[in-house]
Amino acid sequence: MNRLEGKVAIITGGNSGVGAATAEKFAKEGAKVVITARREAQLEEVAVKIREMGGEVLPICSDISKVEDAKRVVAETLAAFGKIDILINNAGVLDNGLKAIDSFTDDDMNRVIDINTKGTMCMTREVSVEMAKTGYGSIVNVASVAGVMGCGGAAYVASKAAIIGLTRHTALRFAGTNVRCNALCPGTIVTPMVAGMSAANMDMNIFGQMMKHNDLKVQPCFPEDLANMLLFFASDESRAITGQSIVTDFGSTL
Repeated sequence: MNRLEGKVAIITGGNSGVGAATAEKFAKEGAKVVITARREAQLEEVAVKIREMGGEVLPICSDISKVEDAKRVVAETLAAFGKIDILINNAGVLDNGLKAIDSFTDDDMNRVIDINTKGTMCMTREVSVEMAKTGYGSIVNVASVAGVMGCGGAAYVASKAAIIGLTRHTALRFAGTNVRCNALCPGTIVTPMVAGMSAANMDMNIFGQMMKHNDLKVQPCFPEDLANMLLFFASDESRAITGQSIVTDFGSTL
């Protein structure tokens, strides 16, 4: 307990799944939590739950793919709490139907990269400026095993591989300053986002290849699994670790 006592954490995509589980865990560990996402009603539900257990939370409705919204999230966090110690870049979307490189659509590509990649870059830019002022901070990006292994739709793979590269770049930029950046690369996580996938529009060309190279009998991750690992990388227990991307998939892609 109290592993994040006195810390201020921003969690994007904090309205459900990994983001909600992480916000609750961080609050239990003493952090003041800022949760942001596009769906205001769901954000409020998470905020109510955190307050009921005695935590301190600030919900901010935003679309982090928009630069002005990323700036607003940071400004409102500073106005409320005066600093930012932790950024969890968790917000993300899937492409439609795992479309491979020879069949992805431009609209899908733009939507996925805007949220997954540009949103992460915008939030990291705005937060890292503030962290540099205080000389302290932990940025943790939720990437994907898809960005490591290529197992997913082309747009999604590209968006998550970019985050892995961005993680190393950010760590290099701030090496030696006590501002660090790492990434977790989960496999399948049981969340509402993956529950909406349908076989009806699945690109079987890439799905069939994924089945050959993944052990589908291995259990998936749950939001709490990621929340536990995010807690470690957010806390000072991992202060010597930066620039690393860790696959967390129970070994399904080994």
